[in-house]
Amino acid sequence: MSSEKIRLIVISGRSGSGKSTVLNTLEDAGFNCIDNLPPALLPELVRWMTESAPHKQIAVCIDVRVSTEGLRDLPEILGSLSAKIQPELLYLDADEAILLQRFSATRRKHPLTDNAHSLAEAIAQETLSLAPIADGADFKLDTSTLSVQQLRVQIRDRLINRPTGLALQFLSFGFKHGLPRDADMVFDVRCLPNPYWDKSLRMFTGVDRPIQEFLRREPAVADMFEDIRRFMERWLPEHERNQRSYLTVAIGCTGGQHRSVYLAEELTTAFKEKYPTTQIRHRDMGQDTA
Repeated sequence: MSSEKIRLIVISGRSGSGKSTVLNTLEDAGFNCIDNLPPALLPELVRWMTESAPHKQIAVCIDVRVSTEGLRDLPEILGSLSAKIQPELLYLDADEAILLQRFSATRRKHPLTDNAHSLAEAIAQETLSLAPIADGADFKLDTSTLSVQQLRVQIRDRLINRPTGLALQFLSFGFKHGLPRDADMVFDVRCLPNPYWDKSLRMFTGVDRPIQEFLRREPAVADMFEDIRRFMERWLPEHERNQRSYLTVAIGCTGGQHRSVYLAEELTTAFKEKYPTTQIRHRDMGQDTA
């Protein structure tokens, strides 16, 4: 048998966060997919994969449909798997208000609701039950602002098409719209000069030349860029040596339109040569600012 490692992606997260979409996307890409697998069966699945399976890529979905005890054991089970397996734990999440809207729109039943527990109570209980998995996830993805198609693109770009090594993503956002749940590092750039207060620039964003020219004239913006760049150049290799596969670096300003967008674009350009699959996402660009 080939010495090539078999790739195992374990998908988990709160109900309504997009797990089925992710599983379907991976299946379309050639993964052998299993939904609602009890964690206790993972070692047997791994044995089958290493001894007789023709598939080199497999994805399983594990969530609150299995026992709470099984969920608590999942991180330990993943850590004990054969060295021939390359496990990756993906955790999906979304704002509670978004989850409530999604269940209302689809009229689906949450797996933890019953005659004694409301949907909101079920979501709260699910959050507690999944906490050990969320804490140990290799890759977290907040789907609150993603359409189904955008979620598929994220999975293709960051899970399916990525080579070995660190998958780096820069994410711009606005603090007024909330902190991103899937950020591994957050840099606050609200202290920088804000183009928003120039009414002639207000309608542009950080990808437009007028905003870029405004920010390039400001020494503090260049200083912030250099500080973030040097920090990341110092510490990204340490994350790689620690077997880190995914890293989302969030850059936040007030509304997520100008400063954060500009710096995320500049940092993506700066790190693209060393990390060719570096991705960029502007979470809040285009939303109204105040």
